[in-house]
Amino acid sequence: MSPAFVLTGFVVGLLIGLTGVGGGSVMTPILVLLFGIRASTAIGTDLLFAAFTKAVGTAVHGANRTVAWPVVWRLGAGSVPGAALAILLLARLGVHGAAANRLSLLLLGAMLLFAAASLAVKPWVTHRGAGGLHRAPPAWMTIALGIVLGVTVTLSSVGAGALGTVALIYLYPRLSMREVVGSDIAHALLLTLVAGFGRLWLHGIDAPMLGALLAGSLPGVVIGSLFVKRAPERLLRLLLAAMLGLVGLRMLLELA
Repeated sequence: MSPAFVLTGFVVGLLIGLTGVGGGSVMTPILVLLFGIRASTAIGTDLLFAAFTKAVGTAVHGANRTVAWPVVWRLGAGSVPGAALAILLLARLGVHGAAANRLSLLLLGAMLLFAAASLAVKPWVTHRGAGGLHRAPPAWMTIALGIVLGVTVTLSSVGAGALGTVALIYLYPRLSMREVVGSDIAHALLLTLVAGFGRLWLHGIDAPMLGALLAGSLPGVVIGSLFVKRAPERLLRLLLAAMLGLVGLRMLLELA
């Protein structure tokens, strides 16, 4: 069990517990750029990594009553079918080997840039949301958001945290930040389970690496979830946005 993978899992798990962000948007680029894992394999491995890690985060946030379960079920009603549709689309296209790796890099780079932009405008979204919707939105809006997240997360492993939290802030301004993070983590558990096993069927995963990552991430996400109230949210958000933007550009440059 590589200490480097265990340490990486711990750091990413800590980020997930604190912010809801860090699964696909941080772990997948680390696996591709630092460890040289093929993008298609990294995405599948990371999705299952996120599922197991966020199961622990969901338990902690659920015990702290920082999960808005009606919101989670509405998101899941869209994201689970969306993920299944994306898996079927990938299977239908029959993209494998080097072509699958290039497609994964392209989607991953584009989604990382989108995720960075989403985090950067988070304060504006929070302010706009607070002055906008004063009641819960129609159920179809949340289900539609779930469909979008289901497709994008399955294709790139990015979006459940970075894009999901921003969208929830705007749609549900009455939720506290802790409830936004907790609800996003709980929904990501449903989504990454479906997407992860779908990717396992399509391209396979690196099981020993997954075990090492989980050995570090499970205690990390517990610590992060317990200390979410004390997290310097603004600093973490800006650092994550800058990092995701740079990594997204690096991913796209790999294709040049």
